[in-house]
Amino acid sequence: MSTVSVVIPCYKYGHFLADCVKSVLDEQEGVDVRVLIIDDASPDDSADVARALAAADPRIEVRVHERNQGHIATYNEGLLEWADGDYVALLSADDRLVPGALVRAAALLDAHPEAGFAYGRPLRFQHGGPLPAARTRSTGSVVYPGRWWLDRRFREGTGCITSPEVVVRTSLQRKVGGYDPELPHAGDIEMWMRLAAHADVGYVQGADQAFYRVHGDNMSTTDFGGQLDDLRQRLVAFDSVLVKCGDLLPESDRLARAARTRLARYALRRAYRAYDRGRTAVVPVGELVEFAAECLPDGYTSLAEYRALRRRRRIGPRVMPFLQPLVLSAVADRGREWLWWRSWKRRGI
Repeated sequence: MSTVSVVIPCYKYGHFLADCVKSVLDEQEGVDVRVLIIDDASPDDSADVARALAAADPRIEVRVHERNQGHIATYNEGLLEWADGDYVALLSADDRLVPGALVRAAALLDAHPEAGFAYGRPLRFQHGGPLPAARTRSTGSVVYPGRWWLDRRFREGTGCITSPEVVVRTSLQRKVGGYDPELPHAGDIEMWMRLAAHADVGYVQGADQAFYRVHGDNMSTTDFGGQLDDLRQRLVAFDSVLVKCGDLLPESDRLARAARTRLARYALRRAYRAYDRGRTAVVPVGELVEFAAECLPDGYTSLAEYRALRRRRRIGPRVMPFLQPLVLSAVADRGREWLWWRSWKRRGI
């Protein structure tokens, strides 16, 4: 029977802990599971809740930090210092696993030693609402070549993983190291790409693997300044992978160009949509354009998104929201965008 070490970092999430731990220990028959709860000096009763859970189940260990060390250090403590099972999973205290998720992931990794980690579909749910119905029967699995999977991340400029749905081969986790403290907001995507540079990637088909709880305290960036920070963090993450794994990636120049082009497109798209939505007063349009220029100094002005932004600037922020329903996406083919532009000119606005 495969062994799985599950690390549950907790900071002021004591009220979620019982449900999270239940999903790990009571709903994963078929694997040998141990849990480590690390309370990062929560100012509430989270540590007491963790200790009570451990007192009731010998499979649970608890560590309590005297001083807050931050999420990256807390993650790495569990992943690199404590985990000793065949596989390891990092599960935030506010999330939970789908029944059988560890069993399905372990079966995939058992059958495919070339795979370094396995993931599947996560389900998002709103805090306070019911859990969505989850699929628990897998229809199979697929193993992607790591370099192919990594190449796709660079081309798309983003990750395809939330986080709680991932199970990693512990030996590989130790080989590549832990989360990078220089990437507090993009450490996940950088980690998955580093793993993929060293091994293939497994995907559980047909079944859902984790529940991701959406609430006001999620560590995500939703404000406009935060979105720009997110793009900057992603750029650093892609560059970091190329530095750390460059000897394994012979086409690093092409990968860097692909990621930077995609990130420039994202930035410019957010900039021109600010005109469509009448948000130019709150969206940092100038900084988004500067970021695109940083990503692609020799080519950002040739992108369709930049042309779309330039047209909206000519129209102006006052008029543009009224014309927005007529605007075609900047990523549409050039002929359709030209037709829209000509129709606007004929109106003489």
